[in-house]
Parts: sequence; C-alpha cells; structure tokens
Amino acid sequence: MSRVRGLRAELRATWRILLREVSLFGAVGFVNLGLDIAIFNLCSQVLDVGVLTSKVIAGVISATSAYFMHRHWSFSHRARSGFRREYLLFFFFNAVALVAGLIIIAGVRYGLNRTDLLALNLANLLGITLGSMFRFWSYKRWVFQAVITPDGSQLVRA
Repeated sequence: MSRVRGLRAELRATWRILLREVSLFGAVGFVNLGLDIAIFNLCSQVLDVGVLTSKVIAGVISATSAYFMHRHWSFSHRARSGFRREYLLFFFFNAVALVAGLIIIAGVRYGLNRTDLLALNLANLLGITLGSMFRFWSYKRWVFQAVITPDGSQLVRA
C-alpha cells in the first residue's frame, strides 16, 4: 500500500513539475512570440528588409531573449551544465526550428507566390508553433538537463 502511495506521490510531483515547465515555457514563448512578430514586421514592412532576412533577424533576437528567460525562470530548477554548452545547444536547436520556419515562409512567399501580410504572418505563426513544440522537447532533453542522483534516477526540484 505504501508503495502505491509513493508511486502516486511521485506521479503527482512529476506532473506538477511538467505543468510548471510547460506553463513557464508558454509564458516565455508568448513574450518572445510578440517580440519575434514585432521585429519581423518592423524589418519586412517598415525597413523593407526581405522576408527571410527579417525572419532570421527576428529569430536571433527573440531566441537570445528566450535563452535568458528560460535559464533563469522556466528551467531554473534544472541542473546547470555551463553557459557555453547550454547557449550553444540552445542556439543549435533554435536554428533547427528557425530553418523549419524559413522553409514554411519560403513555401508561402515563393512557392505560393503570396506577398500579403496575413499569409506571411500565418506562415510565420505556423513555423513558430511547430518550432516551439520541438524546442520544448529538445530543451528538456539536451539543454536544461535534470539532476541525476547517485542511484541513477532523475531529480528535478519543483
């Protein structure tokens, strides 16, 4: 009976941690989504920078902001494995997500020959959404790792 209670408590703790991480990841993502969209529109519509270059600029700036917010808020309870390692992995996974977003925008702009702001922003939003799912998984898996206890189990403080 105590084993069942222990398992139940462990599952509750795991779900609580996951809910916290997802919630904070979403909040950070929401802030940086706004930053990404604002910079993308500023560059592509006001400064007359090409849409792909605008996306790269917006992606780099919003990813830099997101790294610091995730490290010090969303995943602050996870092990620290060194700034250089985390930052490089963070940007690698963001680059993968950025390329996926660029492919979607390029498909809409050049494949479908759409130049209207709504179509380009919808393509951008789709790329950001798919990229966010990939980033959450990769950050948890490789960037902001769980603490491993001496018995080999993972310990993530809530």
